[in-house]
Amino acid sequence: MNFILIVSDTFRRDNLSFYGNEKLGTKTPNLDKLAKESIVFRNHYTASFPTIPNRRDLFTGKFTFTYTDWAPLTPDEIVLAQLLTAAGYTTMFIADTPHLMNEGYNYSRGFSAWVWIRGQENDRFRTAPKDVKFPCSPEKLRDTTRTVTQYLRNVHHRKYEEDYFCAQTMSEAIRWLEENYKNDKFFLYVDTFDPHEPWDPPQWFVELYDPGYQGEEVIYPVYGPADYLTKEELAHMRALYSGEATMVDKWIGKLLAKVEELGLLDNTVIIFTTDHGFYLGEHGLVGKITKIFREVSEIPLLIRLPQGKHLTVDALTQPPDVMPTILELAGLEIPSTVQGQSLLPIIEGKARGREIAVSSWAIIHKPASEERVSLNPYNWAQYAWKLKPSTITDGEWTLIVGAGDMHPELYHLPTDPNQEKNVFEENKKLAQTLFESYINYLRKWGTKEEYIQQRRL
Repeated sequence: MNFILIVSDTFRRDNLSFYGNEKLGTKTPNLDKLAKESIVFRNHYTASFPTIPNRRDLFTGKFTFTYTDWAPLTPDEIVLAQLLTAAGYTTMFIADTPHLMNEGYNYSRGFSAWVWIRGQENDRFRTAPKDVKFPCSPEKLRDTTRTVTQYLRNVHHRKYEEDYFCAQTMSEAIRWLEENYKNDKFFLYVDTFDPHEPWDPPQWFVELYDPGYQGEEVIYPVYGPADYLTKEELAHMRALYSGEATMVDKWIGKLLAKVEELGLLDNTVIIFTTDHGFYLGEHGLVGKITKIFREVSEIPLLIRLPQGKHLTVDALTQPPDVMPTILELAGLEIPSTVQGQSLLPIIEGKARGREIAVSSWAIIHKPASEERVSLNPYNWAQYAWKLKPSTITDGEWTLIVGAGDMHPELYHLPTDPNQEKNVFEENKKLAQTLFESYINYLRKWGTKEEYIQQRRL
């Protein structure tokens, strides 16, 4: 059995019609088709947040937010690729996500070979042109001196859709399949940074969502309260995001078409997922910092088995579950270090899934403030990057807590799906029950007591 694992960074699950895309209206026909032949996990939540911690969860099968932050893989960690390679799989890593290839990060460890598509975000790829033209007022852009300026240099010579990063990455994966599809067994890992910002898809994708727009294009918005954007700029920002998501869908579709063309559907498991979502005006926010609401925590997970069976799974699942699922499908032993749970028993109706799902920044940091604070536009700049809260959900209720440095928040999802009314004060006993489940999970995962003691309700 072969495996293809596709990760598309910052891909909101409500881009996809089968998760309900009425808000964004993003067109994703290829992933919609894949979903009809896949196990669709409807309550899949990110765990360690954001980009690098998520990949570490995927590769190790562990809840890595409990012991580390954004950091390299360490040599002692057992990773999926090394186990598959040792079992005789040809393993390939193809990515344009720049952080995975940071100096010393070593996320290609264990793979038979790897390819890095250069130029995304602040990758130090090109030095010319020296001066670049911003598509909007610089004060609306996040990190102009480093990221945006470097990115605009990197893409300055781009002419055709095939030159875009997602297109390059999927094309490289297609070429690899053409050369290797007759191998006895393979694991192909494909990681595209799109639709992570900067959002600059070809104009015809943007025209699908906001035709005729003539204003500034905020391609890499400042994270925080969205009030610096006009109504039209915010709407166009959503169009840029949806346009890029549609482009990602198109090129994933080309990869899936090649899988079918090569006759691999009957012996290949195809998995599609992401790391987290993004606020596009929800909660009055732009970005993905601090509190982890549903737009960021709920993520897509599709697993197409060789039979092409379609099934909807409502159990709570998380990224560390992907590694043991692949190992069980491959008939390999799951290491004792793995904290995730194989999803096969859930698919087969033999297990119910998790009691709670925890989505969290790294919890290894001390409280940011001696007094509890509430995030709002007046103290955002002071606390935005300092508070490291966790979001705990049982599918009905969601609790957001920090390291004793922020007021807890509780939301009832059936009656408040947009998480607009904090009902913590009226439901403290219920919140305490959720919090105790969270603490029990942390202890189950071997979290240091000094980190656990910092968490406060």
